[in-house]
Amino acid sequence: MTRNLQGEDVSKRVLQQFPGTDVSWDRNSFWVEPHTIRDIAGHLKNDPSLAFNYLNSITAVDYVDHFELVYHLTSFEHNHAVVMKAKVYGRDDPEVPSVVPVWPGANFQEREIWDLMGVRFEGHPNHKRIMLWEGFPGHPHRKDFEDAVNY
Repeated sequence: MTRNLQGEDVSKRVLQQFPGTDVSWDRNSFWVEPHTIRDIAGHLKNDPSLAFNYLNSITAVDYVDHFELVYHLTSFEHNHAVVMKAKVYGRDDPEVPSVVPVWPGANFQEREIWDLMGVRFEGHPNHKRIMLWEGFPGHPHRKDFEDAVNY
C-alpha cells in the first residue's frame, strides 16, 4: 500500500532546496506559491529521496475568491505519495507555470483545467480547449459562469 508522506516533511525538503519560499502544510498536503510550481515539481521528481515520477492528477477547485490547484503525486520507487496545492488569486486571467516539461502526462489535464475553469498554464505546448470548441464563451465549471444559452 502506498504511504502518504506528511505535508510538513515534504515542505521541509522543499524549503531546503528553495529557502525563502512561502510554503505551508497540513497532514498530507502542502501549499506552494503559484509561480514556483514548475521549479518545485522538478525538484520533487528529480530529488532521489523523493522521486515523485508519476503525476496521478491535477484538478482545480473554484473557491470564488481564488482557485486551488491540486496535484496528486506518487513515487513508485519509494511507494509514497503527497498532494501539492497552490492558491491562485484573480479571476480575470489566472496563470501558473505548466508542469508538462516535468510530467508530460499533465498535457491533457492542464488543457481540461484551462477549458473548464479558465486557469492558464504558461509554457504549455498546446494551450487550447480540449472539451469545448474554440470561441465557447467562458469556462463552465466556474462558480460565476452564467449559462451561455446564446452561443
